[in-house]
Amino acid sequence: MDPSFEASVFSLVDRGFIYAIAHIRGGGEMGRKWHEDGMLLNKRNTFTDFIACAEYLIENKYGSKEKLCITGGGLLIGAVLNMRPDLFKAVVLVYPSIDVVTSLLDPTIPSTTTQREELGDPRKEEYYYYIKSYSPVDNVRAQNYPNILVKSYLYDTYILYSEAAKFVAKLRATKTDDNIILFKCGLAEWNYSKSGRDEYLSDKASTYAFIMKLLDLAPHASS
Repeated sequence: MDPSFEASVFSLVDRGFIYAIAHIRGGGEMGRKWHEDGMLLNKRNTFTDFIACAEYLIENKYGSKEKLCITGGGLLIGAVLNMRPDLFKAVVLVYPSIDVVTSLLDPTIPSTTTQREELGDPRKEEYYYYIKSYSPVDNVRAQNYPNILVKSYLYDTYILYSEAAKFVAKLRATKTDDNIILFKCGLAEWNYSKSGRDEYLSDKASTYAFIMKLLDLAPHASS
């Protein structure tokens, strides 16, 4: 994920947020080796790098555990959520590929081939157990979790909504806290809809509203 200008971020910045992008192994921004160090049997580096970024922000007083909010793709954020739920106030998972072993074993899902190139083929024993060690659905356990919003799309053929639904159901049945967990399922992935730009902005606004509400920063309606 390369740094880029995104006007909507200023909805947060104008309210006192510090906005950070975590550059973690598995991306391509620092060359081929950087990418390879976060794929296949090195994939856990992606998650521990993200955790290290969060810890850095806290240690250097850019934020605190009581206020730190994160958002991103479901595999990354779901894995981090299970590993270090104590680091965050709120977590938003988008397009959540979180039942990883099941989806990689299903050849009818369009993303399976490319995902196997990145994560490995669970039909091979070493990959099966390695992927299962970080798969978000498979690692939910009885512990306290932060406030969570999971977003998915009913007719998204790339990442099935059932993965998100399964994750939310397991979290609700297992977690030991009273924090919020919401599941928002749209009809179609925003960029395939008739009003892609409006859908995108509405989706972004719902994420920001969730975060601001939890930090008691939500704007009040004028009388």
